[in-house]
This record gives sequence, C-alpha cells and structure tokens, in this order.
Amino acid sequence: MRITISGKAGSGKSTVAKMLSERLNLRHYSIGDLMRAMAKEKKMSLLEFNKIAEKNKSIDFELDNKLKELGKAKDNFVVDGRLTAFFIPNAEARVFLDANDEVRAERILKDRRQQEKSKSLKEAIGGIKKREESEKKRYKKYYGVDYTDKKLYNCVIDTTKLSPEDVIIQILKFIGKKTESS
Repeated sequence: MRITISGKAGSGKSTVAKMLSERLNLRHYSIGDLMRAMAKEKKMSLLEFNKIAEKNKSIDFELDNKLKELGKAKDNFVVDGRLTAFFIPNAEARVFLDANDEVRAERILKDRRQQEKSKSLKEAIGGIKKREESEKKRYKKYYGVDYTDKKLYNCVIDTTKLSPEDVIIQILKFIGKKTESS
C-alpha cells in the first residue's frame, strides 16, 4: 500500500503521515523534512531557501527525483509532501489535506518550526501565503502542475476542525473502501 499525503502548509501532512505510518506499520518519508534540512544546512529560513529554489531548479529536481524513485522502487509506505500525488500517481491513496489560513498559521506557530518563525498570527499567515505562492510558481513553471488541484487526489479532507486522529480515521475508512473494491 502506497499512501501519499499532500496539502497546504499547516494542514497536518507531517503529523498525520507519521501517525498513520505508525498505525499501519509502514515506512514514513517526508519531503518537507528533507527540504527543511537542506535549508538548515545552508543556514537559511525555509522562505529564503524557497526563493533560491525559484531560480535554481536543481533544488526541486533533487527532491522530486527522490520522490519519483521512491514511487518506482518502494512499496508499503506513507509519504508527505506537496507533489507526492503528482510524482506517485499510482498510489492507492492520494490524500489532500486542507484547512483555513488562520488554523494553519496557528498550528505552525504552536509547532515552533525554526525555519518558519513568526511573531504574530498575521505574520505567520503572510509567511505561509508567500511560501505557497513561491512553491506554486515553481511547480507550475517546472511541471505545469498545481498541487492544490483536487483532480490529483482520490481523498480530500478539510482538517480545520479535526484532530489528527479524526483525519486518520477518515483515511483508514477510505483505504478500507479502496481495498474492498479491489
């Protein structure tokens, strides 16, 4: 079983993917963790690193090639990242998580991500929007894809009012329906 989890920043991708992989005893991969590690290695914020990636496509291509290889070479995993459904289109579950801007910003502030520091909710929302614009611009330019296009996914969940456990329950129900119809 291959499960991709995509979504906007702060929608719960990483949290849900980690918990789901533990629940199903599957390997977990995170493109966001890899991107944050690359930014940290270069002593940059994630936003600064994204700005550089807009001009230096080798950064995205390195991440994306790892994702493509994962889809070809591995089975039985959960992976979270923006373009996971695009690069692994044959995954049995291609999940998109969404939430309203305020909730996403609150989650990021609460998580205290070092690369995504903000002093206020308003600043956090602004940072999220700039980052998303940067990513959408790159993905459209490099691949002609909008990762927020719901056609890429076979399971879409609004996490605004849901706990991670509630989201996992919905995904497990979806996976159960998928395996019943297989």
